[in-house]
Amino acid sequence: MDQLALLFLLLLGALLSVPVGDRLRLPAPVLMTVLGIVLALLDFVPNVDIPPELILPALLPPLLYAAVRRTSWRQFAANKRPIFLLAVALVFVTMACVASVAHTIVPGLPLAAAFALGALVAPPDPVAATAVAGQLGLPRRLVSILEGEGLFNDVTAIVLYHVAIAAAVGGSFSPWRAGLDLVLSAVVAVAIGLALGWGSNKLMDVLDDPTLQIGLTLLVPFVSYVAADELHGSGVLAVLTTAMFLAEYASDADDVMTRLGGHTVWDVVDTLVTGVAFGLIGLELHNAVRTASGRWTELLGWSAAILAAVVLVRLLWLLPATWLTQRLHARRDQDEDIPTSWRETVVMWWAGMRGVASVALALAIPLHTDDGAPFPHREEIVFIAFGVIMGTLLLQGLTLPWLVGRLGVRADTEREQEFERDLALRAARAAKQRLKEIESVEELPEELSEQMLRRAFDIGVRISPDLGDEERREAHEQRARRIKRLRRIQGEMLSAARHEVLAARSEPGADPEIVDRVLRHLDVRSLR
Repeated sequence: MDQLALLFLLLLGALLSVPVGDRLRLPAPVLMTVLGIVLALLDFVPNVDIPPELILPALLPPLLYAAVRRTSWRQFAANKRPIFLLAVALVFVTMACVASVAHTIVPGLPLAAAFALGALVAPPDPVAATAVAGQLGLPRRLVSILEGEGLFNDVTAIVLYHVAIAAAVGGSFSPWRAGLDLVLSAVVAVAIGLALGWGSNKLMDVLDDPTLQIGLTLLVPFVSYVAADELHGSGVLAVLTTAMFLAEYASDADDVMTRLGGHTVWDVVDTLVTGVAFGLIGLELHNAVRTASGRWTELLGWSAAILAAVVLVRLLWLLPATWLTQRLHARRDQDEDIPTSWRETVVMWWAGMRGVASVALALAIPLHTDDGAPFPHREEIVFIAFGVIMGTLLLQGLTLPWLVGRLGVRADTEREQEFERDLALRAARAAKQRLKEIESVEELPEELSEQMLRRAFDIGVRISPDLGDEERREAHEQRARRIKRLRRIQGEMLSAARHEVLAARSEPGADPEIVDRVLRHLDVRSLR
């Protein structure tokens, strides 16, 4: 088996892991990690040969962009305090604690290298957290915080990692220089993200075609990351800024085809890239086994100690941080998503799995320092990082569904249904208001006006049937059954038409391009 065959195998596994994970109630990323481990144990599977400097630019941009599409800037702004405590403060604390433990237990490990290890294992993975939270039906407030933490903690951790690596390679460290680098990195990233977001938004209007617009969104995350990285900014923060700008300002309510097509395309990209990323994590078992040859007890002991430090620090930080956030929330009466019980805090603690960013940063550790000497304890650092990642993914990822079930942490379905009813009512009112505006400038027949008024009401009832009274609901259900029957018959008619058009594609003298154009018209008609 060669590298290309292995890639296609991972892509196939990424697709199959979704239905298998749904059936087993296990996160698909965890299953892909297990698949990677199994493949790594097979003799005919080759070692993964990907330049470390390409892993972050190739995997992170699409994963981050896909995650941002599921949220909004206002949601982050509303939860800035808990996200800051997790995404920034907790990363600093975890890095310091891990560095202290590693420097103590690993003989001869320099403090700068220990801080590099702390930085690369500090950030929980946004993809794993989002996948697990979405599948388990957790409360929306917890999902919002986990998403915000996962997206922003990579920014902090990657900058701290580069500072620690520079100190280990160059042999010197300046806290003031590190702080200045952190600020400049953020400023450059935000500037590039906003500029690319604005430019992409303008270019969307110029392209004016769903296929080209969706293609542009596939390129934008990579351009944003690479541009920021070239100018010594944070590529992760640049991608987040660009994605949030486009989500806020590049959405046209009437651009239905681009929205539906983009949603499908990005779901596919998210599924495939996530599967490959976590499959690669499992495949790194090759290198871990080679490093641990003859030293299993020692290296596993170090890994277990660092894993315990990572897990315990998160718990010991979350308990007072959640209490403080609840106190501040009560005093200021702000609309902020926070854990409301110790059960939700425990779920947040156990959802802190490490993943793609940690693997990429571990593999990107330089081989040599500036003076030509080998990077101190590089193989040990990579092994420990791999042990922490696998420990959190398998231990926490496989047991989190059981923990959520035992604690009974579930989404507030009544609140969600109430919000859905409010949106349905607003949609129906907006439709009725627009009908009144049309009637003020156009003279509509009474029969047509009444029909349009019923359809305006149906807009809300179809979204939330509870809006109508019993009589109207019954009438709506009858109309819905009649419409369903009509659509079934129309669907069969359109199916016959599509089969006939497709059959014409193989006829002598048929122009495939014209056939595809006619078929596309029929497909669009089927969506109505």
